[in-house]
Amino acid sequence: MQIVELPIHILVDLIHSGKLDPREVFNSFCNNIFKFNHNLNAFITVDCDITHHDFNSHSQMAGIPIAIKDNIITKGMRTTCGSKMLESFVPPYDATAVSRLKKAGATIIGKTNMDEFAMGSSTEYSIFGASINPFNNECVAGGSSGGSAVAVASCMAAVALGSDTGGSVRQPAAFSGIVGFKPSYGRISRYGLVAFASSLDQIGFLTRDVLDSVLLYSIIAGPDKFDATMISEDPQPVDLNLWRDKRPKIAVLKQSFDDSVDKIIRERIEEILAKSSSKIDHISLPELEYCVPIYYIIAPAECSANLARYDGVRYGFRADDIGTIEDMYIKTRSLGFGDEVKRRIMIGTFVLSAGYSEKYFSQAQRARMYISAKFNRIFDKYDFIISPTTPTQPFKLGEKIDDPVAMYLSDFFTVPANLIGAPAISIPINLDKELPFGIHIMASPQEDASLLAYAAEIEDLISMVIK
Repeated sequence: MQIVELPIHILVDLIHSGKLDPREVFNSFCNNIFKFNHNLNAFITVDCDITHHDFNSHSQMAGIPIAIKDNIITKGMRTTCGSKMLESFVPPYDATAVSRLKKAGATIIGKTNMDEFAMGSSTEYSIFGASINPFNNECVAGGSSGGSAVAVASCMAAVALGSDTGGSVRQPAAFSGIVGFKPSYGRISRYGLVAFASSLDQIGFLTRDVLDSVLLYSIIAGPDKFDATMISEDPQPVDLNLWRDKRPKIAVLKQSFDDSVDKIIRERIEEILAKSSSKIDHISLPELEYCVPIYYIIAPAECSANLARYDGVRYGFRADDIGTIEDMYIKTRSLGFGDEVKRRIMIGTFVLSAGYSEKYFSQAQRARMYISAKFNRIFDKYDFIISPTTPTQPFKLGEKIDDPVAMYLSDFFTVPANLIGAPAISIPINLDKELPFGIHIMASPQEDASLLAYAAEIEDLISMVIK
């Protein structure tokens, strides 16, 4: 196995033992970037100048190269959000997640492609062009963290950070054949994450295996004075032996086996469940069909407020040949934002407008509380909820870009975790000859450590079933 194919927990051990030089590791990933990025379009900005980086082989991360989604602030490195609006923006500070990685000795190798302002499920809404699925170059890599997923799946980065508002870490992870983990809301600081929908956004990880996500979680998770929405208690450490001698209670969503889910995904999940020693019940959750509509009222409403700051006055893109201040606002936002961002701003502005706020936004918030209570009752009986990560395997480039509703339904199984603030993970379950897909596991809010421990068990089971 080549250096670039090894998970970071093994790379770190090899570097700490003196068997590998961190500079050799860095150069190996950079060589892959030079080979593959022009075709796969995973990175927007790359920093492969070895003189820019300090390599401390004795640090926790031992100089491991990490890719960062381009809506997570990095000091002195361009942060574009995949948008013309921020195409030239270079931040003066690091996001908390990035600063904690740097403090642990990680090396930032570049910023990854994404749907503009994290709005999309295919990375086709980036002004830098779509990221390409490394398993089939005619297919999307998922989104909005598609660039991060491709960077890890094609061995151009050891691991990557992404952001997840409705599935934007887990869905591209499933489409790219890697692990995608979204922690509980408030477990990882959002300080320095460019806001899309503040009550839903969460930084997450795209990794080669579950143990890599455990390592990143141990470094990045925890209270932050710069983020008032953080959980105040320190996170529990992950005990990988937690479920060794226990039989967790699993709720499997019956919707996982509907005809809307690809047959091959249904069959593979049934194979995994048949080999599991867990106590499994199949449950019906009729409310699941309302989660996507609820999400697509709340998320656009919050995005319309968050993106109001991009007006051409303070920073970012400003249109030329402007007349009045109103003309500047209109022209700057018309030219600076892409179609999908403008679509969501318009929806959000409408559902918040006088006469419609109570009918749409307030009702969606009440429905969100009902959905949360419903899931809490399920978690009173069960440890985890299992479903597919996505209803389908990766779709073709251009197939859904003109059908926003079809694109939104890619997040059918992932959205609930964001609505209720729960941790969730996608683990790949495809064979090498197949287009990638994943199994999705969700736990009760703040049960991140328990979820990661169980995910490691499921990952071992999957490797036995599909080898």
